[in-house]
Amino acid sequence: MKYISTRGQSPAQTFSQILLGGLAPDGGLYLPESYPQFTDADLTAMRGLSYADLAFAILSRFADDIPSADLTAIIDKTYRADVYAYTRAGQHAADITPTLKLEDNLYLLSLSNGPTLAFKDMAMQLLGNLFEYVLTKEGKTTNILGATSGDTGSAAEYAMRGKKGIRVFMLSPHKKMSRFQTAQMFSLQDENIYNIAVNGVFDDCQDIVKAVSNDADFKAQYKIGAVNSINWGRIIAQVVYYFKGYFAVTNNNAQKVSFAVPSGNFGNVCAGHIARMMGLPIDKLVVATNENDVLDEFFKTGVYRPRGSANTYHTSSPSMDISKASNFERFVFDLVGRDGVKTSALWSKVDAGGSFDLNTEGYFAKIADYGFMSGSSNHADRMQTIRDAASKYQVIIDTHTADGLKVALEHRDVDVPMVVLETALPAKFEDSIVEALGHAPERPAALDGIENLSQRFDVMEVDAVAIKQYIMDKTS
Repeated sequence: MKYISTRGQSPAQTFSQILLGGLAPDGGLYLPESYPQFTDADLTAMRGLSYADLAFAILSRFADDIPSADLTAIIDKTYRADVYAYTRAGQHAADITPTLKLEDNLYLLSLSNGPTLAFKDMAMQLLGNLFEYVLTKEGKTTNILGATSGDTGSAAEYAMRGKKGIRVFMLSPHKKMSRFQTAQMFSLQDENIYNIAVNGVFDDCQDIVKAVSNDADFKAQYKIGAVNSINWGRIIAQVVYYFKGYFAVTNNNAQKVSFAVPSGNFGNVCAGHIARMMGLPIDKLVVATNENDVLDEFFKTGVYRPRGSANTYHTSSPSMDISKASNFERFVFDLVGRDGVKTSALWSKVDAGGSFDLNTEGYFAKIADYGFMSGSSNHADRMQTIRDAASKYQVIIDTHTADGLKVALEHRDVDVPMVVLETALPAKFEDSIVEALGHAPERPAALDGIENLSQRFDVMEVDAVAIKQYIMDKTS
Protein backbone atom coordinates (compact mmCIF):
# COMPACT_ATOMS: atom_id res chain seq x y z
CA MET A 1 0.00 0.00 0.00
CA LYS A 2 1.20 3.50 -0.84
CA TYR A 3 0.35 6.76 0.92
CA ILE A 4 -0.39 10.14 -0.63
CA SER A 5 -0.59 13.68 0.76
CA THR A 6 -3.86 15.52 1.24
CA ARG A 7 -2.28 18.42 -0.66
CA GLY A 8 -1.30 16.36 -3.67
CA GLN A 9 2.28 17.55 -4.14
CA SER A 10 4.32 14.79 -2.47
CA PRO A 11 5.36 11.43 -3.93
CA ALA A 12 3.54 8.28 -2.80
CA GLN A 13 5.45 6.36 -0.12
CA THR A 14 5.21 3.16 1.92
CA PHE A 15 4.03 2.87 5.52
CA SER A 16 7.56 2.60 6.93
CA GLN A 17 8.65 5.63 4.90
CA ILE A 18 5.93 7.87 6.35
CA LEU A 19 5.91 6.45 9.88
CA LEU A 20 8.48 8.76 11.46
CA GLY A 21 7.82 12.01 9.66
CA GLY A 22 4.28 13.17 10.40
CA LEU A 23 3.64 15.92 7.85
CA ALA A 24 4.22 15.29 4.15
CA PRO A 25 6.82 17.52 2.45
CA ASP A 26 4.06 19.68 0.95
CA GLY A 27 2.58 20.34 4.40
CA GLY A 28 -0.28 17.89 3.97
CA LEU A 29 -1.20 14.75 5.88
CA TYR A 30 -0.78 11.21 4.64
CA LEU A 31 -3.67 8.93 3.73
CA PRO A 32 -3.68 5.62 1.83
CA GLU A 33 -4.26 5.85 -1.91
CA SER A 34 -7.46 3.91 -1.22
CA TYR A 35 -8.99 2.46 1.94
CA PRO A 36 -8.87 -1.33 2.33
CA GLN A 37 -12.32 -2.86 2.27
CA PHE A 38 -13.80 -5.42 4.66
CA THR A 39 -16.64 -7.55 3.37
CA ASP A 40 -19.46 -9.11 5.36
CA ALA A 41 -17.49 -12.35 5.37
CA ASP A 42 -14.42 -10.51 6.68
CA LEU A 43 -16.42 -8.96 9.51
CA THR A 44 -17.87 -12.33 10.46
CA ALA A 45 -14.38 -13.86 10.58
CA MET A 46 -13.19 -10.99 12.81
CA ARG A 47 -15.90 -11.46 15.44
CA GLY A 48 -14.55 -13.06 18.57
CA LEU A 49 -10.90 -12.36 17.80
CA SER A 50 -8.66 -11.25 20.64
CA TYR A 51 -7.66 -7.59 20.54
CA ALA A 52 -4.18 -8.44 19.28
CA ASP A 53 -5.52 -10.70 16.52
CA LEU A 54 -8.08 -8.09 15.52
CA ALA A 55 -5.34 -5.46 15.42
CA PHE A 56 -3.26 -7.66 13.11
CA ALA A 57 -6.25 -8.24 10.79
CA ILE A 58 -6.63 -4.47 10.38
CA LEU A 59 -3.07 -3.14 10.66
CA SER A 60 -1.64 -5.69 8.23
CA ARG A 61 -3.75 -4.06 5.52
CA PHE A 62 -2.07 -0.71 6.18
CA ALA A 63 1.50 -1.75 7.07
CA ASP A 64 2.04 -4.33 4.34
CA ASP A 65 5.74 -3.52 4.04
CA ILE A 66 6.40 -4.97 7.51
CA PRO A 67 6.78 -8.78 7.45
CA SER A 68 3.80 -10.54 9.07
CA ALA A 69 5.91 -12.21 11.75
CA ASP A 70 7.48 -8.89 12.75
CA LEU A 71 4.14 -7.08 12.82
CA THR A 72 2.63 -9.87 14.91
CA ALA A 73 5.49 -9.57 17.41
CA ILE A 74 5.06 -5.77 17.63
CA ILE A 75 1.31 -6.09 18.18
CA ASP A 76 1.67 -8.86 20.77
CA LYS A 77 4.24 -6.76 22.63
CA THR A 78 1.84 -3.79 22.61
CA TYR A 79 -1.59 -5.17 23.47
CA ARG A 80 -0.99 -7.13 26.66
CA ALA A 81 -3.21 -7.27 29.73
CA ASP A 82 -0.40 -6.04 31.99
CA VAL A 83 -0.03 -2.86 29.89
CA TYR A 84 -3.77 -2.02 30.09
CA ALA A 85 -4.35 -3.08 33.68
CA TYR A 86 -6.20 -0.05 35.08
CA THR A 87 -9.66 -1.50 34.45
CA ARG A 88 -12.85 -0.69 36.32
CA ALA A 89 -14.23 -3.21 38.80
CA GLY A 90 -15.75 -6.17 36.99
CA GLN A 91 -13.85 -5.59 33.75
CA HIS A 92 -11.11 -7.81 32.38
CA ALA A 93 -7.75 -6.34 31.39
CA ALA A 94 -7.33 -9.03 28.73
CA ASP A 95 -10.18 -7.37 26.79
CA ILE A 96 -7.86 -4.33 26.37
CA THR A 97 -10.88 -2.09 25.56
CA PRO A 98 -13.75 -3.51 27.64
CA THR A 99 -17.27 -2.22 27.10
CA LEU A 100 -19.37 -0.94 29.99
CA LYS A 101 -23.16 -1.03 29.57
CA LEU A 102 -24.91 1.99 31.06
CA GLU A 103 -28.43 1.06 29.95
CA ASP A 104 -30.10 -0.52 26.93
CA ASN A 105 -28.23 0.52 23.78
CA LEU A 106 -25.97 2.95 25.65
CA TYR A 107 -22.36 1.99 26.36
CA LEU A 108 -18.94 3.33 27.33
CA LEU A 109 -15.96 1.97 25.42
CA SER A 110 -13.17 1.90 28.00
CA LEU A 111 -10.02 3.18 26.29
CA SER A 112 -8.25 4.56 29.35
CA ASN A 113 -6.76 1.52 31.05
CA GLY A 114 -3.18 2.12 29.87
CA PRO A 115 -0.21 3.53 31.78
CA THR A 116 -1.27 7.20 31.54
CA LEU A 117 -5.02 6.57 32.01
CA ALA A 118 -5.95 8.11 28.64
CA PHE A 119 -7.12 6.77 25.29
CA LYS A 120 -3.91 8.05 23.70
CA ASP A 121 -2.11 5.01 25.16
CA MET A 122 -4.03 2.74 22.78
CA ALA A 123 -2.15 4.15 19.80
CA MET A 124 0.97 5.55 21.41
CA GLN A 125 2.16 2.26 22.89
CA LEU A 126 1.99 0.75 19.39
CA LEU A 127 3.73 3.76 17.88
CA GLY A 128 6.60 3.49 20.36
CA ASN A 129 7.19 -0.14 19.42
CA LEU A 130 6.86 0.60 15.69
CA PHE A 131 9.35 3.45 15.95
CA GLU A 132 11.88 1.31 17.78
CA TYR A 133 11.46 -1.50 15.23
CA VAL A 134 11.94 0.72 12.17
CA LEU A 135 14.84 2.70 13.68
CA THR A 136 16.67 -0.44 14.77
CA LYS A 137 16.14 -2.10 11.41
CA GLU A 138 17.47 0.92 9.54
CA GLY A 139 20.17 1.87 12.06
CA LYS A 140 18.71 5.36 12.53
CA THR A 141 17.75 7.73 15.34
CA THR A 142 14.96 10.30 15.62
CA ASN A 143 14.09 13.41 17.58
CA ILE A 144 10.37 13.47 18.19
CA LEU A 145 8.77 16.91 18.38
CA GLY A 146 5.20 16.99 19.66
CA ALA A 147 2.53 19.26 21.08
CA THR A 148 0.03 18.34 23.75
CA SER A 149 -2.97 19.81 25.50
CA GLY A 150 -2.62 17.16 28.17
CA ASP A 151 -2.92 13.50 27.27
CA THR A 152 -0.85 13.09 24.08
CA GLY A 153 2.32 14.26 25.79
CA SER A 154 2.24 11.85 28.70
CA ALA A 155 1.17 8.95 26.47
CA ALA A 156 4.03 9.67 24.06
CA GLU A 157 6.60 10.04 26.82
CA TYR A 158 5.56 6.85 28.59
CA ALA A 159 5.63 4.99 25.26
CA MET A 160 9.04 6.37 24.22
CA ARG A 161 10.91 6.60 27.53
CA GLY A 162 14.09 4.58 27.40
CA LYS A 163 13.54 3.60 23.75
CA LYS A 164 16.75 3.14 21.79
CA GLY A 165 17.54 5.92 19.30
CA ILE A 166 14.64 8.17 20.34
CA ARG A 167 14.54 11.59 22.02
CA VAL A 168 11.21 13.31 22.80
CA PHE A 169 10.72 17.10 22.82
CA MET A 170 7.18 17.79 24.01
CA LEU A 171 5.55 21.24 23.97
CA SER A 172 2.62 21.98 26.27
CA PRO A 173 0.75 25.18 27.19
CA HIS A 174 2.22 26.48 30.45
CA LYS A 175 -0.16 26.09 33.43
CA LYS A 176 -3.10 25.02 31.25
CA MET A 177 -3.19 21.28 31.95
CA SER A 178 -4.59 19.53 35.02
CA ARG A 179 -2.23 19.03 37.95
CA PHE A 180 -2.23 15.27 37.33
CA GLN A 181 -1.49 15.65 33.61
CA THR A 182 1.34 18.07 34.34
CA ALA A 183 2.84 15.78 36.97
CA GLN A 184 2.68 12.73 34.70
CA MET A 185 4.86 14.48 32.15
CA PHE A 186 7.12 16.74 34.16
CA SER A 187 8.00 14.16 36.82
CA LEU A 188 9.70 11.88 34.29
CA GLN A 189 13.46 11.91 34.78
CA ASP A 190 14.43 9.87 31.72
CA GLU A 191 17.35 11.40 29.87
CA ASN A 192 15.64 11.10 26.47
CA ILE A 193 12.58 13.14 27.57
CA TYR A 194 12.48 16.96 27.30
CA ASN A 195 9.39 18.89 28.45
CA ILE A 196 8.93 22.46 27.23
CA ALA A 197 6.15 24.57 28.78
CA VAL A 198 5.17 27.25 26.26
CA ASN A 199 3.70 30.59 27.37
CA GLY A 200 0.62 30.22 25.16
CA VAL A 201 -2.18 27.79 24.30
CA PHE A 202 -2.16 24.42 22.58
CA ASP A 203 -2.63 25.93 19.12
CA ASP A 204 0.59 27.90 19.64
CA CYS A 205 2.42 24.66 20.47
CA GLN A 206 0.92 22.93 17.46
CA ASP A 207 1.85 25.81 15.18
CA ILE A 208 5.46 25.59 16.36
CA VAL A 209 5.55 21.87 15.59
CA LYS A 210 4.21 22.51 12.10
CA ALA A 211 6.64 25.37 11.50
CA VAL A 212 9.61 23.23 12.50
CA SER A 213 8.33 20.26 10.48
CA ASN A 214 7.87 22.47 7.42
CA ASP A 215 11.54 23.50 7.53
CA ALA A 216 12.71 20.64 5.32
CA ASP A 217 16.43 21.25 5.86
CA PHE A 218 16.16 21.42 9.65
CA LYS A 219 13.81 18.44 9.73
CA ALA A 220 16.26 16.34 7.72
CA GLN A 221 19.38 17.43 9.57
CA TYR A 222 17.92 16.89 13.05
CA LYS A 223 15.78 13.87 12.08
CA ILE A 224 12.54 15.37 13.37
CA GLY A 225 9.75 12.84 13.87
CA ALA A 226 6.14 13.27 14.97
CA VAL A 227 3.83 11.51 17.41
CA ASN A 228 0.86 13.86 17.35
CA SER A 229 -2.25 12.51 15.72
CA ILE A 230 -1.01 13.89 12.41
CA ASN A 231 1.10 10.70 12.46
CA TRP A 232 -0.69 8.07 10.40
CA GLY A 233 0.44 5.29 12.74
CA ARG A 234 -1.66 6.87 15.51
CA ILE A 235 -4.77 6.92 13.36
CA ILE A 236 -4.66 3.32 12.18
CA ALA A 237 -4.12 2.09 15.74
CA GLN A 238 -7.29 3.92 16.76
CA VAL A 239 -9.28 2.35 13.93
CA VAL A 240 -8.95 -1.01 15.69
CA TYR A 241 -11.05 -0.15 18.74
CA TYR A 242 -13.99 0.98 16.60
CA PHE A 243 -14.15 -2.56 15.24
CA LYS A 244 -13.73 -3.98 18.77
CA GLY A 245 -16.50 -1.75 20.11
CA TYR A 246 -18.80 -2.61 17.23
CA PHE A 247 -18.41 -6.35 17.73
CA ALA A 248 -18.90 -6.00 21.50
CA VAL A 249 -22.41 -4.52 21.22
CA THR A 250 -23.79 -6.33 18.15
CA ASN A 251 -24.71 -9.91 17.25
CA ASN A 252 -24.56 -9.69 13.47
CA ASN A 253 -23.26 -7.48 10.70
CA ALA A 254 -26.72 -6.23 9.71
CA GLN A 255 -26.78 -4.09 12.84
CA LYS A 256 -25.46 -0.55 12.86
CA VAL A 257 -23.80 1.25 15.75
CA SER A 258 -23.27 4.94 16.49
CA PHE A 259 -20.19 6.34 18.24
CA ALA A 260 -19.95 9.58 20.23
CA VAL A 261 -16.43 10.97 20.36
CA PRO A 262 -15.10 13.86 22.49
CA SER A 263 -13.14 15.83 19.91
CA GLY A 264 -10.27 18.28 19.97
CA ASN A 265 -7.75 17.54 17.22
CA PHE A 266 -10.19 15.30 15.30
CA GLY A 267 -7.82 12.31 15.32
CA ASN A 268 -10.03 10.01 17.38
CA VAL A 269 -13.18 10.57 15.34
CA CYS A 270 -11.15 10.58 12.11
CA ALA A 271 -10.28 6.96 12.90
CA GLY A 272 -14.01 6.28 13.13
CA HIS A 273 -14.52 7.89 9.72
CA ILE A 274 -11.84 5.63 8.27
CA ALA A 275 -13.38 2.54 9.90
CA ARG A 276 -16.68 3.48 8.30
CA MET A 277 -15.02 3.97 4.91
CA MET A 278 -13.52 0.47 5.28
CA GLY A 279 -16.95 -1.09 5.66
CA LEU A 280 -17.69 -1.06 9.41
CA PRO A 281 -21.49 -0.59 9.74
CA ILE A 282 -21.47 2.76 11.54
CA ASP A 283 -24.70 4.77 11.65
CA LYS A 284 -23.66 8.09 13.21
CA LEU A 285 -20.31 9.58 14.18
CA VAL A 286 -21.19 12.16 16.81
CA VAL A 287 -18.55 14.86 17.29
CA ALA A 288 -18.67 16.30 20.82
CA THR A 289 -16.86 19.56 21.54
CA ASN A 290 -16.49 21.75 24.59
CA GLU A 291 -16.68 25.56 24.61
CA ASN A 292 -14.09 25.52 21.82
CA ASP A 293 -16.81 24.52 19.39
CA VAL A 294 -15.17 25.15 16.00
CA LEU A 295 -15.95 21.61 14.81
CA ASP A 296 -19.54 21.79 16.04
CA GLU A 297 -19.95 25.03 14.10
CA PHE A 298 -18.64 23.36 10.95
CA PHE A 299 -20.87 20.31 11.11
CA LYS A 300 -23.89 22.55 11.65
CA THR A 301 -23.09 25.31 9.16
CA GLY A 302 -20.39 24.14 6.73
CA VAL A 303 -18.09 26.97 7.84
CA TYR A 304 -14.70 26.06 9.34
CA ARG A 305 -13.50 29.06 11.32
CA PRO A 306 -10.58 28.53 13.71
CA ARG A 307 -10.56 31.32 16.27
CA GLY A 308 -6.88 31.66 17.11
CA SER A 309 -5.06 31.39 20.39
CA ALA A 310 -6.46 34.63 21.80
CA ASN A 311 -10.01 33.28 21.49
CA THR A 312 -9.37 29.70 22.63
CA TYR A 313 -11.03 29.03 25.98
CA HIS A 314 -9.26 27.31 28.87
CA THR A 315 -11.85 24.80 30.09
CA SER A 316 -12.35 21.92 32.52
CA SER A 317 -11.92 19.49 29.60
CA PRO A 318 -8.49 20.89 28.66
CA SER A 319 -7.41 18.20 26.21
CA MET A 320 -10.10 19.57 23.88
CA ASP A 321 -9.03 23.21 24.19
CA ILE A 322 -8.09 23.33 20.52
CA SER A 323 -9.14 25.72 17.79
CA LYS A 324 -7.38 24.25 14.75
CA ALA A 325 -8.03 20.51 14.45
CA SER A 326 -5.12 19.06 12.50
CA ASN A 327 -6.78 15.82 11.44
CA PHE A 328 -9.83 17.60 10.10
CA GLU A 329 -7.86 18.03 6.87
CA ARG A 330 -7.97 14.27 6.32
CA PHE A 331 -11.75 14.21 6.41
CA VAL A 332 -12.11 17.30 4.23
CA PHE A 333 -9.79 15.70 1.65
CA ASP A 334 -12.26 12.82 1.37
CA LEU A 335 -15.24 15.18 1.43
CA VAL A 336 -13.98 17.19 -1.57
CA GLY A 337 -13.38 14.07 -3.63
CA ARG A 338 -9.70 13.62 -2.67
CA ASP A 339 -8.81 16.75 -4.60
CA GLY A 340 -5.37 17.79 -3.34
CA VAL A 341 -5.44 21.13 -5.12
CA LYS A 342 -8.77 21.99 -3.52
CA THR A 343 -7.63 20.85 -0.08
CA SER A 344 -4.41 22.84 -0.35
CA ALA A 345 -6.36 25.97 -1.30
CA LEU A 346 -8.69 25.57 1.67
CA TRP A 347 -5.83 25.15 4.13
CA SER A 348 -3.92 28.06 2.71
CA LYS A 349 -6.80 30.15 4.01
CA VAL A 350 -6.60 28.51 7.43
CA ASP A 351 -2.82 28.85 7.59
CA ALA A 352 -3.24 32.56 6.84
CA GLY A 353 -5.58 32.92 9.82
CA GLY A 354 -8.80 32.74 7.83
CA SER A 355 -11.72 30.35 7.36
CA PHE A 356 -13.51 28.51 4.58
CA ASP A 357 -17.12 27.74 3.65
CA LEU A 358 -17.98 24.36 2.12
CA ASN A 359 -21.57 25.30 1.29
CA THR A 360 -20.17 26.29 -2.09
CA GLU A 361 -19.96 23.60 -4.77
CA GLY A 362 -22.30 21.37 -2.76
CA TYR A 363 -19.66 19.87 -0.49
CA PHE A 364 -21.45 20.51 2.79
CA ALA A 365 -24.57 18.78 1.48
CA LYS A 366 -22.53 15.56 1.35
CA ILE A 367 -21.87 15.56 5.10
CA ALA A 368 -24.92 13.37 5.69
CA ASP A 369 -23.40 10.68 3.48
CA TYR A 370 -20.60 10.29 6.03
CA GLY A 371 -22.87 10.05 9.07
CA PHE A 372 -21.49 13.01 11.00
CA MET A 373 -23.49 14.82 13.68
CA SER A 374 -22.24 17.20 16.35
CA GLY A 375 -22.94 19.08 19.54
CA SER A 376 -21.18 21.07 22.24
CA SER A 377 -20.95 21.11 26.01
CA ASN A 378 -19.92 23.68 28.59
CA HIS A 379 -18.67 23.55 32.17
CA ALA A 380 -22.12 23.46 33.72
CA ASP A 381 -23.17 20.71 31.30
CA ARG A 382 -20.21 18.49 32.10
CA MET A 383 -20.57 18.95 35.86
CA GLN A 384 -24.23 17.92 35.61
CA THR A 385 -23.43 15.00 33.32
CA ILE A 386 -20.84 13.73 35.78
CA ARG A 387 -23.41 13.93 38.57
CA ASP A 388 -26.07 12.22 36.45
CA ALA A 389 -23.73 9.39 35.45
CA ALA A 390 -22.78 8.80 39.07
CA SER A 391 -26.36 8.76 40.33
CA LYS A 392 -28.02 6.95 37.43
CA TYR A 393 -25.32 4.51 36.36
CA GLN A 394 -23.04 4.41 39.45
CA VAL A 395 -20.13 5.31 37.18
CA ILE A 396 -17.70 8.20 37.59
CA ILE A 397 -16.53 9.66 34.27
CA ASP A 398 -13.97 12.33 33.47
CA THR A 399 -14.82 15.75 32.06
CA HIS A 400 -14.07 14.91 28.40
CA THR A 401 -16.13 11.74 28.51
CA ALA A 402 -18.90 13.81 30.09
CA ASP A 403 -18.87 16.09 27.03
CA GLY A 404 -19.19 12.98 24.87
CA LEU A 405 -22.04 11.50 26.91
CA LYS A 406 -23.96 14.77 27.00
CA VAL A 407 -23.87 15.13 23.22
CA ALA A 408 -24.46 11.40 22.66
CA LEU A 409 -27.77 11.61 24.52
CA GLU A 410 -28.87 14.47 22.25
CA HIS A 411 -28.35 12.36 19.12
CA ARG A 412 -29.33 8.97 20.46
CA ASP A 413 -31.65 6.65 18.53
CA VAL A 414 -33.10 4.18 21.02
CA ASP A 415 -33.02 1.39 18.44
CA VAL A 416 -29.33 1.83 17.57
CA PRO A 417 -26.54 1.11 20.08
CA MET A 418 -24.69 4.31 21.02
CA VAL A 419 -21.10 3.83 22.16
CA VAL A 420 -19.42 6.75 23.94
CA LEU A 421 -15.63 6.67 23.71
CA GLU A 422 -14.18 7.14 27.18
CA THR A 423 -11.14 9.34 26.81
CA ALA A 424 -9.58 9.30 30.29
CA LEU A 425 -10.07 7.97 33.78
CA PRO A 426 -11.49 10.56 36.20
CA ALA A 427 -8.36 10.52 38.37
CA LYS A 428 -6.63 12.69 35.75
CA PHE A 429 -9.08 15.53 36.49
CA GLU A 430 -9.52 15.24 40.22
CA ASP A 431 -10.31 18.90 40.89
CA SER A 432 -13.28 18.83 38.51
CA ILE A 433 -14.60 15.58 39.97
CA VAL A 434 -14.41 17.06 43.46
CA GLU A 435 -16.36 20.08 42.19
CA ALA A 436 -19.03 17.88 40.63
CA LEU A 437 -19.37 15.16 43.26
CA GLY A 438 -17.82 16.54 46.43
CA HIS A 439 -15.18 13.82 46.68
CA ALA A 440 -12.08 12.71 44.82
CA PRO A 441 -12.23 9.83 42.36
CA GLU A 442 -10.34 6.63 42.98
CA ARG A 443 -6.86 6.53 41.49
CA PRO A 444 -4.47 3.61 40.98
CA ALA A 445 -2.28 3.12 44.05
CA ALA A 446 0.84 3.33 41.90
CA LEU A 447 -0.04 6.92 41.02
CA ASP A 448 -0.78 8.23 44.52
CA GLY A 449 1.15 11.41 45.25
CA ILE A 450 2.38 11.87 41.69
CA GLU A 451 1.81 15.63 41.98
CA ASN A 452 4.42 15.77 44.77
CA LEU A 453 7.24 14.29 42.72
CA SER A 454 10.13 16.46 41.56
CA GLN A 455 9.41 18.02 38.16
CA ARG A 456 11.80 18.73 35.28
CA PHE A 457 10.80 21.17 32.51
CA ASP A 458 11.78 24.39 30.75
CA VAL A 459 9.52 27.40 30.17
CA MET A 460 9.82 29.09 26.76
CA GLU A 461 8.02 31.69 24.69
CA VAL A 462 6.00 31.09 21.50
CA ASP A 463 9.02 31.11 19.21
CA ALA A 464 9.77 28.39 16.65
CA VAL A 465 13.32 29.67 16.15
CA ALA A 466 14.03 29.36 19.88
CA ILE A 467 12.59 25.84 19.92
CA LYS A 468 14.88 24.87 17.04
CA GLN A 469 17.86 26.22 18.95
CA TYR A 470 16.78 24.25 22.02
CA ILE A 471 16.71 21.03 19.98
CA MET A 472 20.10 21.84 18.50
CA ASP A 473 21.58 22.46 21.95
CA LYS A 474 20.19 19.22 23.42
CA THR A 475 21.29 17.05 20.51
CA SER A 476 24.79 18.47 20.06
